Parts: sequence; structure tokens; C-alpha cells
Amino acid sequence: MPAINTISRRSFLSTGASLMATGASFMLLPKGYAATGGSEAQPSMVQGGHHTDEEMQKCIQLCRDCHAMCTQTISHCLKLGGLHAAPDHIRLFEDCAQMCATAADYMLRESPFHDRICRLCSDLCKQCGKDCEQVAGDDQMVKQCIEMCRKCAGSCERMASKVAA
Repeated sequence: MPAINTISRRSFLSTGASLMATGASFMLLPKGYAATGGSEAQPSMVQGGHHTDEEMQKCIQLCRDCHAMCTQTISHCLKLGGLHAAPDHIRLFEDCAQMCATAADYMLRESPFHDRICRLCSDLCKQCGKDCEQVAGDDQMVKQCIEMCRKCAGSCERMASKVAA
């Protein structure tokens, strides 16, 4: 077996954990990136030419940001109590955060199903934003969450609509 393939699971996991602990992230380059020499002047296209790498990367980042925002807002709303901490409201945050993480994962691995996941993510983000509007009042964190959900919903909707059915 070639030496390159003999990295131990323990070494791999500890290296990966160390990178994650330092805030480093792994970036998967889209297909065709190496073939073009990594030239930014001619971005490769994915899914049969429907998305540019830049659009996809922007959507992935918005999904990650929305996941983080919803997760942080859960704690904030639980501290506020009342309608902010209603079980259905918190559950919607959890669903939205999880779907955002899932959508980012599907796009990162260029899954042929990412369009369907992005559609569902867009729907959940829209619903989460609407639900937050009902309880936001003058709370700035909840208002920021509404704005993030709207941005993510729009980006995911564009990702879903550009893929042929």
C-alpha cells in the first residue's frame, strides 16, 4: 500500500480536530478548478453550467452564517422568555439552523440533490423570519436573525431555481 494512503485514523482525526479548534476550515474546490489551473478569470461552472462557483460559495457562506445566527438566537430567546421562548418558536429556529447546515453540506459536495435541499432551506428560512417578525419587537438580535434568514432564503431560492428539474 502506498505511504500516502496509510495515514492512521487517529492522525487524521487529531489533525482535523486541531484545524477545527484553530478556526481553520476545509474548502473543497469545485470540479474543473484544477483543470483550469485555478484561474479566477474563468470560473468553472457546476451542475451543467447553472451555477458559478462564486454564487455557490456565497450561498454556502450565507447558509453557514444563518445556521450560526439561528443557533445563537435560540439562547437569546430562551433568556428573554415569554413568546420568544415558546416551544414552536424555538423548534423553528432549530429546524432552520439544521437545514442551513445541511444545505451547505449538500452544496459543498456538489450533490445532485442540492436544488431540492436549497428549496426546503429557503422555505424554512422564510418561515423562521416571519415567525421572528411576530415576536421581535425592538430586540436587535432577533431583527438581525430576521435579516439573515431573508438573505439566506433568497440565495437558496436562486440556487434551487437555476437547476433544471
